[in-house]
Amino acid sequence: MFMGRGALYELCFLEAGSGFLPCTTTKDEGLSVCLKNSRSWSSRRNPGRPRRCGTACSASGDKTAVKLPGFDSGLPVPELNRSQVSISPRDRAEVLVQALPYIQKFAGKTFVIKYGGAAMKSDHLREQVIRDVVFLSCVGVRPILVHGGGPEINFWLNKVGIEPQFKGGLRVTDRDTMDVAEMVLAGRVNKALVAFINNLGGKAVGLSGKDGGLIHAEPLNPELGLVGKIKKINPGLLDLLAENSYIPVVSSIGTDEHGNTYNINADTLAGDLAASLSAEKLILLTDVPGVMTDMNDPKSLIPVLSVSESTQLIGNGSISGGMVPKIGCCIKALLAGTKTSHIVDGRLENSLLLETFTEAGCGTMVVP
Repeated sequence: MFMGRGALYELCFLEAGSGFLPCTTTKDEGLSVCLKNSRSWSSRRNPGRPRRCGTACSASGDKTAVKLPGFDSGLPVPELNRSQVSISPRDRAEVLVQALPYIQKFAGKTFVIKYGGAAMKSDHLREQVIRDVVFLSCVGVRPILVHGGGPEINFWLNKVGIEPQFKGGLRVTDRDTMDVAEMVLAGRVNKALVAFINNLGGKAVGLSGKDGGLIHAEPLNPELGLVGKIKKINPGLLDLLAENSYIPVVSSIGTDEHGNTYNINADTLAGDLAASLSAEKLILLTDVPGVMTDMNDPKSLIPVLSVSESTQLIGNGSISGGMVPKIGCCIKALLAGTKTSHIVDGRLENSLLLETFTEAGCGTMVVP
């Protein structure tokens, strides 16, 4: 997150005609990172103001642009050189003061964060996300981190000679596959995240749905084998840990009354946990900027959606594909008492802090 005198500053992207290229102007001819006073130009909580860069930026004379290296086509992960921006001790102090209302508002509140996608594959992004989580914990937020691990499951299945099988986009999970999935999710991935958080000064505890009877599951579809859906959640253990300043790290594993183990979709688990805890926020880290009506046009990003608007956009096909179940998780959490749900680009550096401690936020916020 970039900070400047007198305000919290945030990243703002412009679309290039073909791919994304470096740009230091406010014209739609490349990727620009603008250090702008969010109060003066953009606020999703004040929808009358423009949220994205363009004419609003060019109308102000205090914009600073940081030139970036070129990118290939697609939505890039910006690697910014912080040495290009000078931040004085006075600036840092003022930024912290301006973050104070958000820190006060969210202290003691529960955030359920689903961690996955590119942010899980890149060492640099992994460190940024985990630092954000530790920061949230240090200022009094109660983060609960939920994770999957599909690519690593595939890697280890191949390593032991088990070919991954999919049906309708869902993994077919026999007992051998489930053994590997549990080893990866509850073992390698979970404990690596716990160690990372602890090394950065947090206090993390790794859990699967088996621990403390946290997640009771049942088969989603007999044809998919040990792929589960959530039958019941017992959040008492999570409350106990969070109340004592621990960060629960939950792998997407559940069990039934017969001791069978099930692989559960991590987005679904995060939504159900947020619902059971009546969390302040559900945040889904994804590989897209948020909900867009045109996946090829970043300008079609929708900053705020209500439940009724979400349902309408799904109905008319404006929201489709993999975004539909994510919106479903957000709606379920909201209807159960979660205050807001968020779909955020995990490839954007410090996206959790931008979403939590700036007025404009980032990505798409879903509200009741």
